[in-house]
Amino acid sequence: MVKKIIAQGAEAILTRKGNEVIKDRVKKGYRIEIIDTRLRRQRTKREARLLEKASKLIPIPKVIKVDEKSHKITLEFIPGKKLSQYLDKLKNNQEVCKTIGKQISLLHDAGIIHGDLTTSNMIYHNKKVYFIDFGLGYESASPEDKAVDLHLIKQALEAKHFKHYEKYWKAIISGYKSSQHSKVVLHRLEKVEGRGRYKGAY
Repeated sequence: MVKKIIAQGAEAILTRKGNEVIKDRVKKGYRIEIIDTRLRRQRTKREARLLEKASKLIPIPKVIKVDEKSHKITLEFIPGKKLSQYLDKLKNNQEVCKTIGKQISLLHDAGIIHGDLTTSNMIYHNKKVYFIDFGLGYESASPEDKAVDLHLIKQALEAKHFKHYEKYWKAIISGYKSSQHSKVVLHRLEKVEGRGRYKGAY
């Protein structure tokens, strides 16, 4: 079966083989080899743990295999479209955004920070929103970390969906309010934005 590279980022290469996607963390020549190997192993292990935990809460690609030695994670291929390309075309886009907010709240209530919340890391398939790429994710109960996570998706909406940004964001917040900690996190979000520390980070 032919393998096909479907995405290539700074940290990893994604290759599709049939109904599977292989995420391979690439070697960094500028890092000392023993440190590079340790980092890739740790990040692979951490992402696999987050995916396992998140799979019990929201739609994500199923983890098929984790190989810490080769720094590879094999995932189920989700055949839908990335929301960055598709959200504006959906008639129910506000309802989809509300779902996104609810799913972020479920992750946050479980102490999962995605770390790269953008519509490019979400796939719409069979009326479900799948979150992908937890490579920058980590575990935290901190309202600050959750607020920064929300700020990322807010900036992503402003950058990629500027024509509908305000109504999308309002819908996401509406969904996020299902979180038991939403008031604290949204209050912290105001402080994060007020500091200007994360402006232009997207």
